[in-house]
Amino acid sequence: MRTLASLLILSVFAPCNVSVRAARVPISFESHQTYGLGSQLASDLDDLRQVSLEISDVNPLPSHSLASLQARPTTVYRPRSAEAFQHARLRSLQSEENESVEWEEVQVLAPDIEDRHTLSQLARMTGNAYALPGQKNWYDIDRAWNTSFPFGWEDPADGFRGHVFLSPDNATVVLSIKGTTLQGPTSKKDKFNDNLLFSCCCARVDFTWIFNTVCKCYANHWRCDSTCLTDALVQDSLFYNIGVNLINDLTALYPNSTIWLTGHSLGGALASLLGTTFGLPAVAFESPGERLAAQRLHLPMPPSPAAAGAAPYARAPVTHVYHNADPIPQGACTGVGSPCAQAGYALESRCHLGRSVVYDTVGKLGWRVDIRKHVIKEVITHVIEAEMEDGWGEDEFREVPVARVEEDCIDCYKWEFGEYKDRNDIV
Repeated sequence: MRTLASLLILSVFAPCNVSVRAARVPISFESHQTYGLGSQLASDLDDLRQVSLEISDVNPLPSHSLASLQARPTTVYRPRSAEAFQHARLRSLQSEENESVEWEEVQVLAPDIEDRHTLSQLARMTGNAYALPGQKNWYDIDRAWNTSFPFGWEDPADGFRGHVFLSPDNATVVLSIKGTTLQGPTSKKDKFNDNLLFSCCCARVDFTWIFNTVCKCYANHWRCDSTCLTDALVQDSLFYNIGVNLINDLTALYPNSTIWLTGHSLGGALASLLGTTFGLPAVAFESPGERLAAQRLHLPMPPSPAAAGAAPYARAPVTHVYHNADPIPQGACTGVGSPCAQAGYALESRCHLGRSVVYDTVGKLGWRVDIRKHVIKEVITHVIEAEMEDGWGEDEFREVPVARVEEDCIDCYKWEFGEYKDRNDIV
């Protein structure tokens, strides 16, 4: 896969955290993507096959206007050195030795997650990460998109792909990352990353999955080898590692720009993990819990808040957005009979980094928990953009629910993790 730098050179163009309550700042964007070889997505997907692919009824419109998103000054915690961060992470991951990381407080313009229009536009950007302009599943965004130069589309088999959106003055860059494609050239790599990042133990749901696991860490009787899991995450095919290189390219190209990350499902979890790594604001839609993946990747976390009992993951610069009729971000699409398991996915984690905006679609819209509610179109048209007479607030009218830290959340409570396997059995 070509680097982002090479793509842009070839082109015609050479969350959450602690917010400072200040006036909103409007930011305008135009799209920079590239036309490339990609499979045409089927338009007749139904049931589970629609989980992460979405076909939009909105045709792309030729436009020359710009999209305005709202931002607020926000304090994020950023590693003083990206190289030192990765060195500390790999030392902990490979040698189980701790190494301190220096953090600095940086004030940046981050997405205003209380603004409905901003969330809607970011959600539409995540939908566009699955498509190319002109395809049926391309979402119109404020009539703003004209030229195209994305990343990861040159090789049809590359799973890590999406689009880069730039403000006219390049002061703000939005990286939108594609989630899981259930049927297509990237499906195999997508499923591998899903099952490695979000399963409790190598995607072993029960004994019938013995030939479907993504690593050899299961040690019988709900026990899993921790060192084996760590070793499994040091792989070139893991999208996180590809994303780190992409962000390095992006920051080299735009050293003075503010970078935002966004994505849907797997793409949102990757946006969160990368945002936490680099101290960049991220907004994730309907993503599986990635806190467990962050622990297994040995991501150093910002210093814990001073409040008693406060956890460091609360300071990750991430805002998760999901609704409670979608079982995937809640870790509820599990078990042998679940539609996720039937399709070969072990999406078992439920705890998220940063803060979460949770829409009560069960209580306010009368929805039942259904895997088909996971698609990004449902989130855009029937949740975020829905006109709610009573709003989404619990005790007051709010267009967007309050973002809260997911406290007292536990992943994989049935499992025991430790040193259970001989090293020779793992290799």
